[in-house]
Amino acid sequence: MSFWKKAPPPADEEEELEEASLVSHLVELRNRLMRAGLAVLAVFIALLPFAQQVFTAVARPLMEKLPEGSSMIATQVASPFLTPFKTTFFVALMLAMPVVLYQVWAFVAPGLYRREKRFAIPLVISSIILFYVGVAFAYFVVFPLMFAFFTAAAPQGVTVMTDINAYLDFVIVIFFAFGIAFEVPIATVMLVASGLTTAESLARYRPYVFLGAFVMGMLLTPPDMISQTLLAVPVYLLYEAGLLLARVMLPARASVNHPEDSSA
Repeated sequence: MSFWKKAPPPADEEEELEEASLVSHLVELRNRLMRAGLAVLAVFIALLPFAQQVFTAVARPLMEKLPEGSSMIATQVASPFLTPFKTTFFVALMLAMPVVLYQVWAFVAPGLYRREKRFAIPLVISSIILFYVGVAFAYFVVFPLMFAFFTAAAPQGVTVMTDINAYLDFVIVIFFAFGIAFEVPIATVMLVASGLTTAESLARYRPYVFLGAFVMGMLLTPPDMISQTLLAVPVYLLYEAGLLLARVMLPARASVNHPEDSSA
């Protein structure tokens, strides 16, 4: 038996699944995408009257760290008008993420067995929660430390005045980087649940995961040790949390011995 050989399916997975044509799948996919898009649009329209306040809230972590007398600037003619609307759209996308993920789940669910559906529902809920936790961690912890470091490191005689459009592009990348990085426990549990590997096997790769977390931090964050460490350390801790969850939720698959395990 190899490391990647999938475990035999449980007996209750022998149920018959209803088959559908390619056209029906495409129609269903279109409907789900339209509903997800309408959810984002509805939240966006609801937030439009507060676009200026939304941008002010997103910009607050930097504004609070700027030296006295400094402010953000707009280097493009349309930036003061368009940037708050762009910010509101991305905030609407994040707020509508539960609906978007539900539409993804509803599209995939008919192809799952009953046991897989029972297992997937808590994973979908926890993935939504972890995404928001990652975004909140970036906003309340990473941004204040990062911007304090950037403004303090400015050479003497250089006034820190960030362009609002460049700032928006920067924080959106960080938000999604931390939101996705906080999904590590879900990915770990799903690897064990699929039978591709076990929690014991994954635990043997801790040094590589630790190194990979810092590589991820280097690629997804600005080139400074503070932001890289603030992403890498939570990713590694969440990996350990995923291993613990896999052992608790899937005890039958958490310690299945493979030839590689016995020879290690």
